Amino acid sequence: MLEFPRWKVWAVIVTIVVTTLLAVPSFLPASALSGLPGWMRPTISLGLDLAGGSYLLLEADTKDVAAAKLDQMRENVRNETRREKIQISPISTENGKLRFMVADASKVDLVRERLNPYTTGAGMSGQRTWNIEVVNSQEFVLTPTKQGLNEAIDTAMGDAREVVERRINAMGTREPTIVRQGTNRIVVQVPGLQDPEGLKRQLGQTAKLEFKLVNTAASDKELESGLVAPTANGERSEVLSYPGDPAGRGKIAVFSNALITGDMVVNAIQDYDQQNGRPIVTLTLDGAGSKRFAKVTTENVNRPFAIIVDGVVISAPNIQEPIIGGQARISGGFTVESANELAISLRSGKLPVALKVVQESTVSPELGRDSIEKGVLAGVLGTAALIFFMLITYMRFGVYTTLALLVNAVMIIGIMAVFNATLTLPGIAGFVLTIGAAVDANVLINERIREEQRIRNRNALSSVEFGYKEASRAIFDANITNVISAVIMFAFGSGPIRGFAIVLAIGIVTSVFTGVTFTRLLVADWLKRNRPKSINI
Repeated sequence: MLEFPRWKVWAVIVTIVVTTLLAVPSFLPASALSGLPGWMRPTISLGLDLAGGSYLLLEADTKDVAAAKLDQMRENVRNETRREKIQISPISTENGKLRFMVADASKVDLVRERLNPYTTGAGMSGQRTWNIEVVNSQEFVLTPTKQGLNEAIDTAMGDAREVVERRINAMGTREPTIVRQGTNRIVVQVPGLQDPEGLKRQLGQTAKLEFKLVNTAASDKELESGLVAPTANGERSEVLSYPGDPAGRGKIAVFSNALITGDMVVNAIQDYDQQNGRPIVTLTLDGAGSKRFAKVTTENVNRPFAIIVDGVVISAPNIQEPIIGGQARISGGFTVESANELAISLRSGKLPVALKVVQESTVSPELGRDSIEKGVLAGVLGTAALIFFMLITYMRFGVYTTLALLVNAVMIIGIMAVFNATLTLPGIAGFVLTIGAAVDANVLINERIREEQRIRNRNALSSVEFGYKEASRAIFDANITNVISAVIMFAFGSGPIRGFAIVLAIGIVTSVFTGVTFTRLLVADWLKRNRPKSINI
């Protein structure tokens, strides 16, 4: 039990040295690390409650997801019936269902066959996402199932979380915490952010970009009523808000079919108009978007097209000449800030569902600094009290326990830095708790050695050997249950609870290593060097 082969001695020493070196950058100012590459400066990030920053709770309206699901299926029905040249009646979406008539009853089975692939099973359940019914032999009724809606909401919220994360990271913030809460909420914590209003604007923008041709034939009466009659070839139009309308009407009619969408944008940057110096947004389209944009602008020279963001027309310029090269510009009375915000939103992709802020709070950096000072003070006082108690109670073995405590603290910081973990106020509590609990192992070992020597009258070497051997079983059993608790807290908790669980789990592993392995190495070395007949413990 006390025999240490040379490789094991070096393994313990190297582990302690490496984790100590990894902990050093966390104690240095940022200016001292600025010139080093990232892999040479692993540091612990401070959470919202320590560094200050913004907290937002975002909520999505699931009705938007259901409406989008209906619109998508309506487009699928139109595309499939056009491909097969099947005549159908106008598609109704009343009461959350799709209804349409097939003119030729002999084509009913063909329509069902073409629509079946769009009603595939939801998730792993195998249940349909849509129910298809044929009423009165020719009328189709498509109803979204509950499982299908739940799957659509889950997908939309997952995509929304990713878009939110991309937008926040594009703003230059550090270590944001973005987690889903429930079925339709997202928690956003951004440490160190000094512009919470800008964050809300950025996250509240759906950034749904569309380019549509303007229906110049729409009358003022139609614009006022919001209903525009279809054209001779059946093209439908919609009336949108146009705050920058030169005519002063504030509304404009556009054809429903989008020429270009935000899905075709690969990059968007804030730029300046070379003619008047005003801020604009320059878009770069992907290959398919470039070809489509060139084709559309070639076929519609001298016709106006509307640039629409989130259902509002930003501008409606005339197509002066074919636009090739895959670049487009958006202008519309932007400021530098608003143009940059729109560019970030378009770059990161559109939100699949609109998000609104239902709860917000701002944490002052001064409050975090005060929490850090008090947490450090609590840790120092607690550690000092433990060291004093161990030295008085166990003498030499108390010294070994003290060394183990100090090494344990440094190892926790080093390992957290490697994983770039975020330290929160509950994390500090977990750190202090771990340091306090770390002495449990040494107390068990020391008391067992004392028992073996005084009650069983064993010699010094046998007392130490049996003390470590017998106490180690109880130590490992107790700490395994603690690790299980930490894993459960991490799996089912969020935010501060996860921070506490991470520190607790790391601390348990390092405390067992330092309390058992490291101290056993120190004791074994002392016994080999001095060969004492008895131990004062």
